[in-house]
Amino acid sequence: MEYMTALEAAEKWGISDRRVRILCQQGRIAGAYKDGRSYLVPMDAVKPADGRTKSAAYIVPQEYAKMIAAVDAKKAALDSRRPLTVGEVQRLREEFLTDYTYNSNAIEGNTLTLRETAMVLEGVTIDKKPLKDHLEAIGHRDAFLYVEELVKNKSPFTEKVIRDVHSLVLMDRPEDKGVYRRIPVTISGAYVQPPQPYLVPKQMEDLALEWKQSRMHPIYAAALFHLKFEGVHPFIDGNGRTGRLLLNFSLMKNGYPPINVKFTDRRTYYDCFEAYYRDGNAAPMVELVAGYISERLEMYLRVLEG
Repeated sequence: MEYMTALEAAEKWGISDRRVRILCQQGRIAGAYKDGRSYLVPMDAVKPADGRTKSAAYIVPQEYAKMIAAVDAKKAALDSRRPLTVGEVQRLREEFLTDYTYNSNAIEGNTLTLRETAMVLEGVTIDKKPLKDHLEAIGHRDAFLYVEELVKNKSPFTEKVIRDVHSLVLMDRPEDKGVYRRIPVTISGAYVQPPQPYLVPKQMEDLALEWKQSRMHPIYAAALFHLKFEGVHPFIDGNGRTGRLLLNFSLMKNGYPPINVKFTDRRTYYDCFEAYYRDGNAAPMVELVAGYISERLEMYLRVLEG
């Protein structure tokens, strides 16, 4: 039997090579098999029927339909309730921002505790803690406030937004903020190999355009963007914090609450990238994002019911 690569099958069928790999992984292409890191597809294989479904104006991959529908049901329930008061919204927002800043920075090695993070955001200097850790907390807060303002003003998602968010995150590194890296990098212990620096500007341009034109459900689209953004690793530092802020920009822009990837969940979070770049499987990240959104919606519903 003669075989073709996943890329050749993608060109033949008019779909992406990533989609072909997913179909192979799901066993939906008869005779296809994995050879090392690549899939080989029989030359006479028939393109599988599109098993994805549409939810409102968005396309939902079939394997995520039930999970996403459950999250959207909670969102609809929240939208139907009376709104929170200004004071309630402000209190919940402040608690989230402190917790979010602590966790996102802790994942990247910041040594401030949750309480110390709260104090720094109130203007207190923590003795024996590096200035860098203080500036990272302030920069992350300012970056989130900027993202909130973008959402409020219905600003479009552009490369400039990406650079601006990074500039605030990396306020302690003025020479590097908002600047795409100019040297090759590796991610310690990770399966993915980031592209060479000369490829970064074009890949970031393509990634921003892909997000803008995507008709996929916002939860799936946000998770996929995050996976791809971290794979490009466009900046010399601050990619994780910037990526999680952009993930929230994507969610908030579509009416979902921002999520907080916990420091205690970092191993699970890292495993999501491994699954995608090793196996072409986005499901773990989609499930992680959907789970965090579900928790946030449940929290808001409990507040209203209480």
